[in-house]
Amino acid sequence: MITAQIAARPDLPSRSAALAEVLATIPDPQARFGWLIEQARTRPLLPAELRRDEYRVPGCQVRLWFVPDYRDGCCWFQLDSDAVSLKAIGGLICDFYHGQPPAAILENAPEFLNELNLGTNLAESRRRTVWRVREMIRDFARQHIPPP
Repeated sequence: MITAQIAARPDLPSRSAALAEVLATIPDPQARFGWLIEQARTRPLLPAELRRDEYRVPGCQVRLWFVPDYRDGCCWFQLDSDAVSLKAIGGLICDFYHGQPPAAILENAPEFLNELNLGTNLAESRRRTVWRVREMIRDFARQHIPPP
């Protein structure tokens, strides 16, 4: 999970700024990616009852589970994978949007991924999978926008 000081930020722009600040202290993109991998290794495993085919991300060569939930007006996300690189970047995106209202998710792109070159260490197929997770988050948020 992302650090507690970032997760405690109430809104996505401040989360993005705090995350970019933390990751910018690691100037080398390879070292930054290594830090994310270490963070992924400390993430809790997805419970066995959620490791079902209905939660598998389609088109992914490795097993990747994405579990969205909507409660109390906010979207909540869990992610796990057999591939630690997907667990790292996909988990980071899920943590970033975790607990946010649908409108905020749709209004805020995870710009820190590009700004800090976090996807450069991923193979093209893994990059596409990360963006698929991002689109799944947006689709889920879109489905839960309250009616006007």
